[in-house]
Amino acid sequence: MTSPEFYERDRPEHPRLPEDRPRGAGPEDRSHRGTRALLVIILAACLIVLLVFLLFSVV
Repeated sequence: MTSPEFYERDRPEHPRLPEDRPRGAGPEDRSHRGTRALLVIILAACLIVLLVFLLFSVV
């Protein structure tokens, strides 16, 4: 028995399965929540560092 015969004997007639996560979503389906959240966190951290520097460097 060759490899193709071995693998083909248990396959259904139409072995192609529907995709559970279709690709190619339209532009209205894009979500930038993760990117925006990361940007806000980085900006907040920079602001905190800047405020601490300004408050304690005056002394």
